[in-house]
Amino acid sequence: MGWILFPMIVEILILILAALLRLWALDLKPAHFDEGINGWFVDQMRDAGFYRYDPENYHGPLYFYLLFLFLTLLGRNLWALRLPSILSSIASVWMSLKFQRFFGGNAARLGALALAVSPAAVFYGRYAIHESLVVLSMMITAWGVMGLWQSGGKRELAATVTGVTLLLLLKETAAIHLGCLVLAALSLFLWQKVVPSRPLLPMAKPSWSRRELYWYLGLSLLTLLFFYSGTFLNWGGVPDFAKAYIKWFHTGTSAGGHVKSDYQIGPLNYYWLSLMWHYEWLALLGLVYAVRLAFPAPPLQRYLAIYGLGVLIAYSIVPYKTPWCIISIIWPFSIFFGCAVQEIWHKYQGLRPLFLILCSGLLVASLVKTISLNFQHFSDPLERYVYVQTLPGITVLTAPVLGVAERDPRNYAMNAQIILESYYPLPWIFGDFTRIGYYEKEPPPNPLKGDFIVALTSQQKMVESRIKEPYLRRRFHLRDSMDECTVWFRESLFDQWFREPGHGKVERVFPSTPKEK
Repeated sequence: MGWILFPMIVEILILILAALLRLWALDLKPAHFDEGINGWFVDQMRDAGFYRYDPENYHGPLYFYLLFLFLTLLGRNLWALRLPSILSSIASVWMSLKFQRFFGGNAARLGALALAVSPAAVFYGRYAIHESLVVLSMMITAWGVMGLWQSGGKRELAATVTGVTLLLLLKETAAIHLGCLVLAALSLFLWQKVVPSRPLLPMAKPSWSRRELYWYLGLSLLTLLFFYSGTFLNWGGVPDFAKAYIKWFHTGTSAGGHVKSDYQIGPLNYYWLSLMWHYEWLALLGLVYAVRLAFPAPPLQRYLAIYGLGVLIAYSIVPYKTPWCIISIIWPFSIFFGCAVQEIWHKYQGLRPLFLILCSGLLVASLVKTISLNFQHFSDPLERYVYVQTLPGITVLTAPVLGVAERDPRNYAMNAQIILESYYPLPWIFGDFTRIGYYEKEPPPNPLKGDFIVALTSQQKMVESRIKEPYLRRRFHLRDSMDECTVWFRESLFDQWFREPGHGKVERVFPSTPKEK
C-alpha cells in the first residue's frame, strides 16, 4: 500500500508547489497593460449584458465570460481578475500528470514538476491573460487525440472535442496548434516508413458510435454559437468568427510592433530558443530529447515531439512575437524532460549519479529563477519576460485616489482628466469612478478643473497654465517604455490625505510655482 500511496503523495506535493508559486503574493505585481484591457472588456459586458465579439480583438469570448463570472462573484480586484488564469495554470500541471498513461508515471511526474517551476508558466500564469487557458486546452486536446490512438474510448473522444472547442473559443492561435496536430500525424505516418517506431502501436478501434460523435460535435457547435453570438444577443459575432482569422493572419505576418528582428537567421527566428536558453533549461533539455525521438522510439512520444517541434517552428516563422506565447511552446518539452530523465535512468545506469546531480541542479535553478522573477524582478525591464509591465510607481497615482474614495464613497464621482496616449490599466483600476475623462488624441479641456489630472511631465507647462486653484504635484513612471508622468491632485480634496504620515511628499502649485510642502 505504501508504494501505491507514495506516487500519489509526490503528485499532491507537486500540485501544492505549483499552487503556492502561482498564488503567493498575487497582488504584488501591478495590473499589466493587457490585464487592464481585459478587465475593461468585462466592465463593458456588465453594462451591455453580453460580450460583443470583435474580430479586431484577436481573442475569443470564453475568457471574458470567465473573468465576468469571477469579478461578479469576488469583486473588482486583482485576485478575482487573475484567478481564472491561475487555476488554468495549476490545472495544466495536473494535466501533465495525466500523460503518464502514455509515457510512464515517473516521466509524467517529472514533467509536471518541470512545468510547476517553469519561470514562464508561473510568471504568465499570474497574469490575467488567455495563454494559461490556451495551454490547458491544448493539453486536453493532445491527451484526447493520443488517447483515441491508444484506446479509442468515448472519454478520449469527449476530451478531444472539448479541447478543440475551448481552443476555438479562446484565441485565433488555435489555427497554429490544431494545424500542427494534423501535420504531426501526417509527418509521423511518412517518417514511420523511413524509421519505424518501436514498438509499433496500431490505431485502436473506436468504442463510440457515429451517433455519439454527432452528439459531441453538435454540443461543440452549440457552445460556439452560444458564446460567439453573445449568448444569442449578438448574432453578428458568428460571421465575425471567420473574419477574425483573416485579420489575425494579417497581424501575424505584419508583426504589429512585436517583431524580434534581432534574432533573425534567414526565414527562422531564434527568439524562442533564446528565451529557453535564458529561462527554460528543463524545457530546453526536453527539446533536445524531442529531436532524439527521430530515431526509433515509441510512436506516441514521436507524435507529441513532432507536434511540439512544429509549433516551435511555426511561432519562429510568424513575425508577431509576444513573450507570453512561450508557454504555448514549452509544455510538450517540459513533459519530454521527464521522458529524458526516465530513459537515461533506465538505459545508462552508470551515469545515474551524474545525471541525478545535473537534473536536481536544473530543477533547483529553475525554482530559484522563478522565485526571483516573480517576487523580486517582476517589473524589471532587464528581464525578457517583463513586457509592457506597469511599474509599482503607479501607486503614486492610484493609492491617493482609491484611498480618498474608500473613505468617502461620494468621491467615486470625483472629476478627473487623464491626458495620456497610452493609459491602460487605468480605465480598469478606476472602473468604479464615473467622471474620469481619457484624452488620448483629442485636446483636453481648458481650463482643467479635475480633482486629479494626469499627463506626461513634458506637458507640465500646459497643464499648470490651465489650472485655476492649488494642486499637489507628484511624479511617477507608468511603464518603462513611457516617459515620466505627473499627477496633480486638487488640494482641497487631497490635502488631508497627504498630511498623514507615510503618504509621501508633494509640491504645491498654483498655477505653476512649486513649493515643497
